[in-house]
Amino acid sequence: MGHMLWPFGTTWRPVRQRHRGTVDLRWLSARTWTRRWYPQGVDLGEWQGRRTLAVSWFRQKLDGTHLASRVAFVDLERSRHLDVLLAIDEDGMLQPAPIHAGGLAWFGDRLFVAATGRGIWEFDLSAIRRVRGAEARRVAGLSGRGVRASALVAVRTRVHPIDLRCSYLGRVFDADGTPLRRVLIGEYVTADSGRIAEYTIPETDEGRFEEQERFSPGLPRMQGAVRWGERHFVSQSDRMHPGALWTGRRDALERDRVPLPVGCEDLALDLDAKLLWSLGEHPWHRVVRGIPFRALGIDS
Repeated sequence: MGHMLWPFGTTWRPVRQRHRGTVDLRWLSARTWTRRWYPQGVDLGEWQGRRTLAVSWFRQKLDGTHLASRVAFVDLERSRHLDVLLAIDEDGMLQPAPIHAGGLAWFGDRLFVAATGRGIWEFDLSAIRRVRGAEARRVAGLSGRGVRASALVAVRTRVHPIDLRCSYLGRVFDADGTPLRRVLIGEYVTADSGRIAEYTIPETDEGRFEEQERFSPGLPRMQGAVRWGERHFVSQSDRMHPGALWTGRRDALERDRVPLPVGCEDLALDLDAKLLWSLGEHPWHRVVRGIPFRALGIDS
């Protein structure tokens, strides 16, 4: 991933807390309450050999106009983080990636991001670059001169067409914990007709996402899905109330007694730390939460 190192002297630092048995990351900054940036997707990976949590955000005007998207890479041991803006290359000029970034799946140097209604977008983490001045402000969605002197940017390498709305995206693991080259892709709809499908991811630049199976759990407002063996995990938001976690075989999901954060979004499995990660998007309720497997009745 190049020669970038932790930290970057930022005060925008997530703080790790224990709260009723969960591991909570909260932002000691305007990120806690801002209505301009909203967190969405989450996944686990390695950055320079360190266990790292990736959290996607989108930037908007207060009227809802999309401005930019980024991924915050959080060093889980040190709670330091690095922001990487997502960009597209239009005839040699970088522009902000116009996507909600509702889900992430991180495979080595390949970061797959849900692009609602427009498939899955792939970004190359091995080619992250630093841009400066007007280019940095443009990719960050800042108008005018602004204050941003420089920014790290990951550029889109491919668009993968998917026959679903692509609201969220989650990883798949075998029953023994082996990560598979598969993802779950699902649709957020307010009715109970949302679908989730499992795909293999392409191994080559020319490869395509190949659908394996799809199902409709009959749940409105689904926000994230992951699979470990036969056990599926699906998050369901409920406006300003705590979210619900549904677990079990795909044709027999049951609501878990453990609540998810208010405004819950994407899910990620952390088999090393035995945590299920989720996050809450709403201002003042914003948290990235790891729920221990033992609280979910999982013996691992």
